[in-house]
Amino acid sequence: MSTVDTLVTNNFMKDILIIGAGGFGREVYGFIQHAIKAGAQWNFKGFLDDNINMLDSFNYPKKVVGTIKDYQPQENEYCLLAIASPIVKKNLSAMLLERGAKFETLIHPFSAIGENVKIGIGFISCPFVSITCDSVIGDFVTINTGSTIGHDTALGSFTTLSAGCDITGNVKIGEGVFLASNVTTVPKAKIGDWSSVGLNSFVVGKLKENKKYLGNPAAPFM
Repeated sequence: MSTVDTLVTNNFMKDILIIGAGGFGREVYGFIQHAIKAGAQWNFKGFLDDNINMLDSFNYPKKVVGTIKDYQPQENEYCLLAIASPIVKKNLSAMLLERGAKFETLIHPFSAIGENVKIGIGFISCPFVSITCDSVIGDFVTINTGSTIGHDTALGSFTTLSAGCDITGNVKIGEGVFLASNVTTVPKAKIGDWSSVGLNSFVVGKLKENKKYLGNPAAPFM
């Protein structure tokens, strides 16, 4: 199935809300417009953010229409969680799912998804992302512009890859991992749950859980 096909498999119009009106939320708004032009049956309703004035100084046709803390899901509404922080994604998604919220998948028309890739709920794939084949993507994973995922790789739920990351084959990335821009891994590398890797770092071997890493090769810091 092609990327465009995945955007048009539903034959009814969905109302879409972006959770988070920060920088990434504004980026996701643009990606939604691209997806609609490619055939996604979506009606964008607006943003949810606990700062109701978040977009007052920006020129967007639809602003913040309500707060996240007060949001009550409606029957035809689907959310996109435009949040980079893994722990915030975990907490917000749990709260909203408990209320009955539904989450959409956004795969940008300029993304390439290969064969036998399993994708969880709430996935956001930005432009020029490539996932080759036989990989597993958890729930609420975000992959930003220009990142690549090699074959047989696993990304745990709530993980965020910033722009330009190069994840090679057979890599295991745990739950809640944050990779800054241009992180590169060797094949078969492992990154433990809730760890983060800093800008331009090179991951070799196994990184432990709940730590911050930086450098070439990536080493613990702070």
